[in-house]
Amino acid sequence: MNILILGSGGREHAFALKLSQSKKINQLFVAPGNAGTASIAINMDINPTDFNAVKEMVINNQINMVVVGPEAPLVEGVHDFFLADKELKGIPVIGPKKDGALLEGSKDFSKVFMEKHNIPTAKYKSFTSATLEEGKAFLETFNPPYVLKADGLAAGKGVLILDSLEEAKVELEEMLSNQKFGAASSTVVIEEFLDGIELSVFVLTDGKSYKILPSAKDYKRIGEGDKGLNTGGMG
Repeated sequence: MNILILGSGGREHAFALKLSQSKKINQLFVAPGNAGTASIAINMDINPTDFNAVKEMVINNQINMVVVGPEAPLVEGVHDFFLADKELKGIPVIGPKKDGALLEGSKDFSKVFMEKHNIPTAKYKSFTSATLEEGKAFLETFNPPYVLKADGLAAGKGVLILDSLEEAKVELEEMLSNQKFGAASSTVVIEEFLDGIELSVFVLTDGKSYKILPSAKDYKRIGEGDKGLNTGGMG
């Protein structure tokens, strides 16, 4: 098989490392890849959200399967793009379609989804620049620390956990009025703080059957002792 991995982070390096160990692999490509993937695969200078460039690469290199690492191409609909293209629709894409990716692409949508399906989640409300003052008032109903989450994708850095109410109000205004995280923070979720260990559970599914993969802990804080701002992981 010839396999293409989309992405450039540590996640994609881990995918490439394991896939490179398979005897079923003929050629392994990563777009755009990084220094780590360059030692075990062929890096391609392609933006994962440039779907036409991805299509050209897939056809030219006779790719048999595409593994999508980052959230952005999934949220923008790379899986749907393949399904809608007569030359690509027979190539399996590992990653959800656009509707499914919205669970990751919009924190507000995911909260509504959890409430609808009775999945336990922290108390919250969502706000825009038009409801900024209501958001500040909502912050006053919580005890510190205060949790602000940019609704959209912000490379794992769109969540702020703040000890001061005044600082939380300032940051809320920065996110909503001054677009601290760009379009990702045009809506902000203010959420009750839950103390504990963050655990990720991974599931592969085709919509009918599923396989539960090993769980993992994301070390997000930038400093030792779980201090400082959040990073995209492995701070």
